[in-house]
Amino acid sequence: MDEDALAAAAGLLASHRRGHAPFDRFPSALAPATEADAYAIQARLARLREPGRAPSGYKIGCTTPVMQAFLAIDRPCAGTLVADAVHESPAEIAHAEFRRVGVECEIAVRLCSDLPASGCPYYLETVAPAVDAAMAAIELVDDRYVDYRSLDAWTLVADDFFQAGAILGPPVATLPDLESIVGRMTINGNAVGQGIGAHVMGHPLNALAWLADTMARHGDGLKAGQIVLTGSVVETHWPERGDSVVAAIDGLGRAEVRFV
Repeated sequence: MDEDALAAAAGLLASHRRGHAPFDRFPSALAPATEADAYAIQARLARLREPGRAPSGYKIGCTTPVMQAFLAIDRPCAGTLVADAVHESPAEIAHAEFRRVGVECEIAVRLCSDLPASGCPYYLETVAPAVDAAMAAIELVDDRYVDYRSLDAWTLVADDFFQAGAILGPPVATLPDLESIVGRMTINGNAVGQGIGAHVMGHPLNALAWLADTMARHGDGLKAGQIVLTGSVVETHWPERGDSVVAAIDGLGRAEVRFV
């Protein structure tokens, strides 16, 4: 896609978000046909949302069997996390801010050093020194679509792969065994799902390595200070106004949000 088409595609997505209008699909001239097209549109959408600022971080979707089955997508997909959508736990969020808000239970990590394109390919062992903390997180997703199941993966990637924000628990500097820890999510005190770190591509830092390689192909790599949501260990749930959601992860504490 040329620059004009990329800019037009990003502008179309931004317009639908501003108007809370359901997005159906791109016109054929603006539809991303490749991974490179999708992430190029995503990067331009981020610049429209937060001009002049680097991304606050990234989310990675479809890193676990439960989410690949839920979305019928068999590959990881990343979305941009912008600063104004990141909240400390406990948080209260207006339910009306979203078209159809969803919640996911995630292990998040914070980078203390860059993972530049020059370091590719990355592996668990080479990204681990760049992580200085992990935390329990609730990813906020938004079903902004007429029918998301009718859309291809690259269209969803262009629109940040459902990303709509995050609630972060307190950072933990001494990391537990991220492979074996259990994450659980409750809504109004009722258990709705659980999973373990190993469900995230075998280890959550494998997901980080995948992201570092992917961003190196389509940007400047990852930066110190960025937050990465490594993927939900439970299926997405769709809370109602008034609901309280908790994601509790062994060794990392909890993240909490109430929709008002």
